[in-house]
Parts: sequence; C-alpha cells; structure tokens
Amino acid sequence: MKLNFLSILFNRFDKDVFNNTQNRLTRNFSGLLMLFLFLFILIVYSVLYFVILNTQERELQTLVAQEASYIENLVGSNRKSDLRDIQNQEVIFSGVNQSFYYVFNTNGEVVLGSEANPRLRPEFLSLVNKHMSNHQKVQKEIISMNDNLRRGRGEFRAPDESQDIRLMIASHDVYYKGQYLGQIFIGKDVSFAYRLFHWMLLILIVLGIVFVGVAIFISLRMSKRAMIPIKAAFKRQREFVGDASHELRTPLSVLLSSVDAMDMTIEKDEMSGKLLANMREEVKRMTNLVSDLLTLARSDSNTIELKTEVFDIAPLAKKAIESLHPIAASKRILFELSAPVAFKVAGDPQRLSQLLYILLDNAIKYTPEGGEVKLMLSKEGNEVGIFVQDTGIGIKKEDYQRIFERFYRTDKSRSRQIGGHGLGLSIAKWIVETHKGTIRVSSELGKGSTFIVKLPGYVS
Repeated sequence: MKLNFLSILFNRFDKDVFNNTQNRLTRNFSGLLMLFLFLFILIVYSVLYFVILNTQERELQTLVAQEASYIENLVGSNRKSDLRDIQNQEVIFSGVNQSFYYVFNTNGEVVLGSEANPRLRPEFLSLVNKHMSNHQKVQKEIISMNDNLRRGRGEFRAPDESQDIRLMIASHDVYYKGQYLGQIFIGKDVSFAYRLFHWMLLILIVLGIVFVGVAIFISLRMSKRAMIPIKAAFKRQREFVGDASHELRTPLSVLLSSVDAMDMTIEKDEMSGKLLANMREEVKRMTNLVSDLLTLARSDSNTIELKTEVFDIAPLAKKAIESLHPIAASKRILFELSAPVAFKVAGDPQRLSQLLYILLDNAIKYTPEGGEVKLMLSKEGNEVGIFVQDTGIGIKKEDYQRIFERFYRTDKSRSRQIGGHGLGLSIAKWIVETHKGTIRVSSELGKGSTFIVKLPGYVS
C-alpha cells in the first residue's frame, strides 16, 4: 500500500513553521500596540486624576484664605480682639460642595460653625481636631457612613446613599494686628470627583478591551502581510536547492566516470595515483552531499512519497552491518548486532534502511580505533526500538538538539578529518518523523553515545 505520508507531514511542517512565525509576529505587534495603549490609559487617567484633585485643592485653599481675610476684616471693623466677640454676628460662608466650616479661637473653642448635615458634626469636629496643628495644609479624609449617619443627610447627599464621604479639609490662621486669634477650617465634599474617577477608569478599561481586540486584529493582518515575502523567499530557496542539486548530479557522475577511466587507462606513478585517489574521494564526497541535499530539498517540497509495507527489518539490519563492516574493520572497531530472528514492522523499507546506515556510519566516524559499535533492535508494545550505541567521543548536553540541524557539526575543526557534511542526522530525524516516531541521544563525553529511535510500526 502506497501512502503519501511525507506529503502530509511536510505540508503540516510548513504550515506549523509559518504559523509559529506568524503567531510570534502577531504577539510582537499586538504586544507593542497594547503597551502603547496601556501607557496612554495610564497617562490620561493620571493626568486627569491629579489635575482635578489639584484644582479642588487650589479652590479650597483660595476659599479658606478669603474667609480668613473676611473674619479679620470683621474683627477689625468691630474693633474686637477676641473671636468670641463676633460669635453672635450673622456670618454666612458658602461654597460649592462645602460640607462644613468652623472657626476656632485660641482656646480651641468653636466660635462660628455650620455644616450641611448636622448629624455629621461629631465626625467633622473629630477630623478637625486631629489636624489643628497642620497649618496651611490640605488634608484628605474619609467618613464611613453607617445607618445612623445615612438618615437625614439633608442637603449633603450623594447619589448612592451607601457611599462613604470623601473630604478635603483646609485651614487658615486668623490674625488681627499681628495677634493670633484662631483658625478657620473648611471642609469640601469631593466624593463626586472620586465617583468621576471610578467611572472614568471603567470607561477606559472598556475602551482598552475594545482596542485590545482591534490591536490583535490589526496585528494579525500585519503579520499576514509580513509573511507573504517570507513564504515566497522560502519557496524560491527550496526550489533553488532542489534544482541545483539535481543539475549537479550529472556532471559529478561524469567526473567520477572520467576519474575511473583515467585510473584504468593511463600509466600512473605514485604522485598521479595519489592525485586520482584524492579526486575520486572528493567527487564521491560531493556526490553524497548533492544526494543528501536533493533528498532534503524534495522532502521540503513534498515530492517524496513513503511506501508503507509490512516487512522484516532484521535482514536490513544485517545487510547494513555487512556493508559497513569493512569501514569498521579498518579502524579495528568491534561491530555487533542484537536483534530477534523475525522482526516485522510497518514502514518504508528504503527509508528505514537509510536510517540504519546513517546512524551506524555516524557511530563509526566518531568512534576511535579499537572501540565498539552496537546495533540493537527491540519491541516495546506496539513500538519498534532501534538503539545504536558507540564508545566514541561523546556529545555535549547543549548539543543534543542541535546535532539534528542541517550542516551542524559539534567539532568543526575535525569535520574535514572525520568526513561527512552534517546532513546525515538531519535526514535521520526526517525519516523518523515521517514514520511518526521520535529520535533522541544520550551521551557522555569521552565514553560514547546512544541514539534511541522509537517507531510506532511493530507488527506482531
């Protein structure tokens, strides 16, 4: 049965890559817009808050200064030197949202006073007595309303009877001919301002939520537009790699044939023989590189199909061991296979065979002379376990994931000496993922590595 698993996988891979990139762009754009929105709301709210409260404070300070001047003039016109002497005179202080005024003499007695709600007189006097020493300062206080205070609030009334009263209290000293006579206190109800702040904050929050949605929508549109040239460039890059790899295969094959023909036809001395051998190795190396690039390019462009069938993987493992045994023997590496006699799996025989060759070849390259390489096949439930263990140089933990990247080499200084071009493990990972499996590595520096592959393809 022939299933286009690879096409499905890489369509999903491309979609995931571009979706992830687009999501990151959307988050960046929307995050930036929401940051500016948050700063705008914070600045607007703060400016209004301080402007309104400062305006109320200035108005209250102006009022208390004017009333103190009025009392001083009143004392002077009556030629009195004690505030108690004007106690029986009719004095009217009025102001917007003014809740009380009190005039105290030097003995702390209330000479003149009035409040919008007489029931609140004890609370007002308690607040005034607490701040009698704070000359020329505006104090902010809160009166918590209970059931007794809510009844009969008179003219001093808020829309919500349950709301507490917020006051600004200002004081001013009263003098006559340089003699201190007492203090005047005026309290102003600023509950309306705090109710305004409350509703303003709610409105700004609602507008903020609306604009967050708008910001996300705008960011999504911007990220989609930003992805158009990225997708086009990515497509052109894949097409170029595929076309270039395909076009290079023919001249490389001609070069290899020409080197073989020259090797058989011309008389060679030691120097020419060495040159031909080096040319052959380099052409083979380039051919392998082009072949791997073409494989990856075709996989990226979804032009490779998986041929899924049920087969015995044990003969493929034995064949891989036999094919690579001469290379291992040249380094005196002990080559072992541990596998059941019959081991049927469902997958693509050609690709799984390629996976075994890649892992074994990689183990041989990075295992020093006299080491060991072992291939083990096992079954764990419905999974196939492939283990390639070596006694090589090992891999750093920070390189565990990067070794599966294309062209990545853990030791670039030794890449030429060891051989290869850094694409083998990338292809191995691709083969594993097309079979919906996993691949990981466990390693210890100086002691070796173990590549662990799990594939959901065991057939009992």
